[in-house]
Amino acid sequence: MSDEDWRERLRGSGYRLTPQRELVLAAVEKLQHATPDEVLACVRESSSAINASTVYRNLEVLEELGLVRHAHLSDRVATYHSTTEHEHFHLVCRKCQRVISVDPDVAGDFAARLQAERGFVPDLGHLVVFGECVECES
Repeated sequence: MSDEDWRERLRGSGYRLTPQRELVLAAVEKLQHATPDEVLACVRESSSAINASTVYRNLEVLEELGLVRHAHLSDRVATYHSTTEHEHFHLVCRKCQRVISVDPDVAGDFAARLQAERGFVPDLGHLVVFGECVECES
């Protein structure tokens, strides 16, 4: 999605384009997978005037507009990532905490089976599978 596309989506939904929103979105895109505290630390590199509640509010707005998504990559707070990258789900190593992004086609048979047998359409963008990566398994 181009910069102009997300700006138009923001305005079209009745939200103002604020410097804080731009900084929060830029931080999520830069960090790729980040907690709100990590987004705050990144944003504060550019503006010390932004506080945690501003980051949380803007993450909510950006997620409502489909510009960011969250997943729970640990037992802690949500981790946000930009939707400008390809749709993906996550593998998280319990030993080293490495996060691996995986194309949803990998889980295509699983998703099709859920739909056929349970009448349930999964949102694979929120799927997180915990286990051990190949480096830690060895």
